[in-house]
Amino acid sequence: MAKKVKTTAAAAEVKTGTSMIEIGISEKNRQAIANELQVLLADEVVLYNKTRNFHWNVEGMHFGQLHKLFEEQYEAIAELTDSVAERIRKIGHYAVGNLADFLKLTHLVEHLGEGGADSDMIRALTEDHETIIRFVRNMIDTVDNKYQDAGTADFLTGLMEEHEKMAWMLRAHLA
Repeated sequence: MAKKVKTTAAAAEVKTGTSMIEIGISEKNRQAIANELQVLLADEVVLYNKTRNFHWNVEGMHFGQLHKLFEEQYEAIAELTDSVAERIRKIGHYAVGNLADFLKLTHLVEHLGEGGADSDMIRALTEDHETIIRFVRNMIDTVDNKYQDAGTADFLTGLMEEHEKMAWMLRAHLA
């Protein structure tokens, strides 16, 4: 289950990692971009953890297929998570790195408890991917047009496409 997408940039404000960066984007804009990326990083971490949890705890007739799918997806999400954190660093800011902050920043809701029906797991993961897709889609134009960062906009487009593919793969199991 996903929380309603909200603007949380102010809540995500972090310190700058380097004071002397000249990459054609003002510090004010880099800070605003980093704040939004912190929220995305939190979403990725929560989705990774939920996917890994479902990988460990899936049961039922489709165990083997879903166990493998969830593993493929949490590995892909781990790569995306690292890429988001590195993007934050590339624009001169530190990435959030603790669970308490991730849980404050995320749009997603943790899965509490044990397992559950495999179809419920698939729906929950699909909803989370779709939440991230909507958030990222909204970020792309803002980052490109308002903050003048075509590099991050391009990065976000690729990341969104990865989540679209994972959501598609999950939805195919519900058909």
